[in-house]
Amino acid sequence: MYRTHLSWRWMRTRRTNVIGVIGIAVGVGALIMILSIMTGFLEQSKKTLRGGLSDLSIEPLFLPLKGGGKVPTDPASALDIVRADPRVSAACAQLVWYGILGQGGSDAAVSALRMSDSQGGKSLAGVKLIGIDFQDEILTTSLQEDLQRTPRMGVSRVADTSDPFAAPPNYKPSGRPLQAVVVGEQLARAWSLRRGDTIEIVTGVPDAETGDFRTQNRRYVVAGTFRSGENEMDLERIYLPRAELIDFLGTGRAYSQILIKSKDYEQHGRALQSDLTERLVAAGVLRDLDSGEVRTWEDHRQSLLGAIKNERVLMGIMLSLVVLVAAFTIFAILSMLVTEKRRDIGILTALGATSGGVSQLFLLVAFWDALLGCLAGAVLGTLGAVYIDSIEQWLSRVFGIQIFDRGVYIFDHIPSVVNPVWVALIVLGAFLCTLLFALVPAVRAGRLHPLDALRHE
Repeated sequence: MYRTHLSWRWMRTRRTNVIGVIGIAVGVGALIMILSIMTGFLEQSKKTLRGGLSDLSIEPLFLPLKGGGKVPTDPASALDIVRADPRVSAACAQLVWYGILGQGGSDAAVSALRMSDSQGGKSLAGVKLIGIDFQDEILTTSLQEDLQRTPRMGVSRVADTSDPFAAPPNYKPSGRPLQAVVVGEQLARAWSLRRGDTIEIVTGVPDAETGDFRTQNRRYVVAGTFRSGENEMDLERIYLPRAELIDFLGTGRAYSQILIKSKDYEQHGRALQSDLTERLVAAGVLRDLDSGEVRTWEDHRQSLLGAIKNERVLMGIMLSLVVLVAAFTIFAILSMLVTEKRRDIGILTALGATSGGVSQLFLLVAFWDALLGCLAGAVLGTLGAVYIDSIEQWLSRVFGIQIFDRGVYIFDHIPSVVNPVWVALIVLGAFLCTLLFALVPAVRAGRLHPLDALRHE
């Protein structure tokens, strides 16, 4: 009983213990918050890329087959094989082509500015045209959610998210109505595009007969924007009906890739990839088993995801050093406490306290420091991770600087994922580490001879 009473009293009356508590709280809180943010970046990367790329994708090489013949340019046969697999939830075909965006008339000055920009002209003028079948697309990817998401850049989303390629409201063309397209929010912001604006797409295509490269251009009307949350995607993509893009290009190719959404990617993803490759090669839709034409979304972003995982591990190691420093601070504080309380130790021993009881007394002081520091760090770190985006925006307003530049990163917010298991492990690790460091001065206190302790001035 005396151990609990004295340890709590010594902990409260010595202000140096506050330093140890604060050090542990800062170390634990920083470790929880940073690891939650890094995990959030990893999970958001997976979520965003899974939405854009789907679980698996089939990207045929439209070259002559080894046994003779050519890879079919129509996706019908490949889609039949894919959809017949019970592990597949949905699949859609996309036709992808690159072009150059421009505007005429009164907006020609904007086009000239973007084309002549030595830093961003290439990324802003070049666009990726995505021809889709809308009903199949929304079953396979996150396009429906991207269309419904509230814009953050002050641009207009599509008027009817169930029919995004319908002509925008109040659109009154002077001649033949133009086909409506949906552009990324970041692209619309960079080009100052609004719903109902007219844009022109210029591209190059190989002539089916002569093989010569020729240019194609066509005008479209902007139906609205989509926001995926991935800035790079929103800066380059323009969605339009696949049939329209086929007609525009005139190459005879009807698709570039097939996106696949599985019912359980974690369980069946790799097996589904292998099985579909074999079936599609046997059907003559793909060239061979080793060409890598069927890929998972992780294969597309393996380097990016691997880099984030490595950064998370490195940040965890570096921030663990902060916890070690805080634990060493407890060691130093407890060592000074043993020196200061030598006479008290002698009195306790003379009154019948055992050496183990004295050691436990000083360990209890470290116990209170560790308990308060770990609990405070867990609460602060968890709250900081949950509200990090709001905290960053508030700090940016207060100090007048942009801490997290949303135009630089692929996300338009700071993601964070608080894992309760990780929080518990961090708290437990910091707690045990502190008690381990405190064990040395506690044992030293228990080994003091009573007469030596009583003679101490």
